[in-house]
Amino acid sequence: MSVIETEVVVVGGGVMGSAAAWRLAERGVATVLLERFEPGHVRGASHGASRMFRYAYPESFYVELVARSLPMWREIESASGIPLLAITGGVDHGEVAILQLIAAALESQGVTGQWLEPAEAARRWPGLRFDEPALLHPQSGRLDADAAVSALQQLAVRHGAQLRHHARVTHIEPDAVTVGEDTYRAQRVVVTAGAWTQRLLGEHLSLPPLRVTQEQPLHFRARVDGEWPGFIHRRGADTAPFRFVYGMRTPGEGIKVGFHHAGPECDPDERDFVPEAMRLKTLLDYVTEWVPGVDVDDWTPISCTYTSTDDEDFVVDAIGSLVLACGFSGHGFKFAPVIGQLLADLALDGTRPPERFALPG
Repeated sequence: MSVIETEVVVVGGGVMGSAAAWRLAERGVATVLLERFEPGHVRGASHGASRMFRYAYPESFYVELVARSLPMWREIESASGIPLLAITGGVDHGEVAILQLIAAALESQGVTGQWLEPAEAARRWPGLRFDEPALLHPQSGRLDADAAVSALQQLAVRHGAQLRHHARVTHIEPDAVTVGEDTYRAQRVVVTAGAWTQRLLGEHLSLPPLRVTQEQPLHFRARVDGEWPGFIHRRGADTAPFRFVYGMRTPGEGIKVGFHHAGPECDPDERDFVPEAMRLKTLLDYVTEWVPGVDVDDWTPISCTYTSTDDEDFVVDAIGSLVLACGFSGHGFKFAPVIGQLLADLALDGTRPPERFALPG
């Protein structure tokens, strides 16, 4: 058994942990980043080639957070030499009352939004069908998730962080992390373990309910060439739990379409990666009706985990020397550079993140 001394250990090498390790190492802090699986694995929530970068939130809090993240993504691109964010525009349609709240939130933060009548929206994006006014937010885009994680880890290592893959953490204490026969002793432990958060931290912290689900979007072959916007369809309550639909083009893979927060609950270590039949049929029926620009008979399944709080707000907080970030799945990826900075601030000098990210109690 060996004992390794360091200043900070980060547990979980997805996008949030990688961003935290980069920000910590950048400040000259001796940092170890531990990732359970191999590079580019598909068992968590940070893999794949497409994530939405969107401003379309009904609350100005999140619109402002997106705006803060944009220059940081450009900083990562510049420092790593890896292109990550493509601006494609975004469009929301469906429940007009929600869209009006989004338009007001965008305006409050000086983000461009434009209303389009259904016919104009369909003319711009013939691959989609619209039956209500649509809200265009042209500054939105698409992030390459796999490339982003890789870029952040490269930057962390460049600044001196140690990165260890195939490092399954079996026990965490506020000042120590156990990996097999090794113990990492540190002044701070940062845990960004996604679907494994409750399993690793349940004995130390009173966590909010964390729901782990296996989400199952599909990639469809496009019948309409060219770029597509990131699109969200906000449907009526009678379509629950399939009322929130999202999609975008994934270069080289097709048009990604999925339901948000509609997958079955799962154990992250016991997933079968197989689309559940009823949800699959419901998604295919939706695409047949609303996404005429794809071949509904030519699709490839995708599987990822969501780890979500009841209100979909994130948790970024600390108890003593133990720092935690979780509950990002479904809409958190775009905020990774900001979250990495918040975690570094929290670990190094105790700077508190926004109150809405605090642990209960």
